[in-house]
Amino acid sequence: MRPATLLTGRAAPLPGCDTLSGIGKTAVTHPLRLGPEGFEGDEQADRRVHGGIEKAVHHYSLDHYSDWRAELGDLQALTAPGGFGENISTAGLTEEEVAVGDTFRLGGALIQVSQGRQPCWKLNHRFGVADMARRVQQTGRTGWYYRVLQTGTVAPGDRLELIGRLAPDWTLRRLWHALYVDRMNLVELEGIAALDVLAEGWRKYAVRRLESHRVEDWSARLDGTA
Repeated sequence: MRPATLLTGRAAPLPGCDTLSGIGKTAVTHPLRLGPEGFEGDEQADRRVHGGIEKAVHHYSLDHYSDWRAELGDLQALTAPGGFGENISTAGLTEEEVAVGDTFRLGGALIQVSQGRQPCWKLNHRFGVADMARRVQQTGRTGWYYRVLQTGTVAPGDRLELIGRLAPDWTLRRLWHALYVDRMNLVELEGIAALDVLAEGWRKYAVRRLESHRVEDWSARLDGTA
């Protein structure tokens, strides 16, 4: 059981461009209602690719911040949780241990891991690092999303309590490795395609690769070039 920092934010222009983004989050000091699509007071600018039922809550490990500071220096976005657009920050929990389908109690709510986070080009502006999104994808320090199984009120410091595991072998690290490293491992792709507890969008990546024998082009998502 790990105490959680809760973070929310409103959409605002990204540094260096006019695009609105809700990636900047700050810690809250009062209880929040967690509904089917996220915390009250939180906002996503582009609902086509952010938010929704399968990406209601974003969790990023506090453990990764020291790694990023060692690699990038003391950037402003790395001084406190919220740099990666996370709604939940905890220490001692990473993609190595967390698996899709893991179910947690958090305050009065029940949440379930639905998928990993796919980094996008907005991270490049957020950090002032031209290839930040690619760095996040390449390291596997991506964070993850929850769907909300039971709505409720959550307070800062409430403990994240693991209460069930549906697919413990399918850690987020394993999913990341299959999708971004060993990208055409057919056995792994077949397993992902059949993983019902995984968000449908991620299962479709595996289905498309199995059918086309091709890996999708990531340039638009990572570089904002298309």
